[in-house]
Amino acid sequence: MNSKRPVNLDLGKFHFPLPAITSILHRISGIIIFVGVAFMLYGLQLSLSGEAGFSRVNELLDSFFAKLIIWGILSALLYHLVAGIKHLLMDMGIGEELESGRLAAKITIVVSVILIVLAGVWVWAA
Repeated sequence: MNSKRPVNLDLGKFHFPLPAITSILHRISGIIIFVGVAFMLYGLQLSLSGEAGFSRVNELLDSFFAKLIIWGILSALLYHLVAGIKHLLMDMGIGEELESGRLAAKITIVVSVILIVLAGVWVWAA
C-alpha cells in the first residue's frame, strides 16, 4: 500500500479552465432561479390577496434587502440565459473546439456582466 496517498483533497490546488467555471456557474444560477421563484411566487400571492397585501409588497420592494434579492435573482436569470444560449450553440456544433470554447466562455462572462450591471441600474433606479 502506498502511504504517500493524500489523506485530504486540497481543493485550492485545482485550477479549472474558464469553460468549466462558466458551466458550473450555469448550474448554480439555475439553483438560484429555482429558489428565487419561491420568493417571487410568495410576493405575487401576497400582492393578489387584497389591497393590504399589495401595499405590503410595495413596502417590501422599497427596502434595500428586497432590491438586493431581486437583483440577485435577475442576475442569476440573465447569466443563465446567456450561458444557456452558449450551450444551445454548442449543441448545434458551434464552439465545440478548445479555442472557440474558451472564446465563448469569455463572451458569456462579458455579456453577462454587462447585462447584470444594467439590471442593477434598473432595479435601483426604479
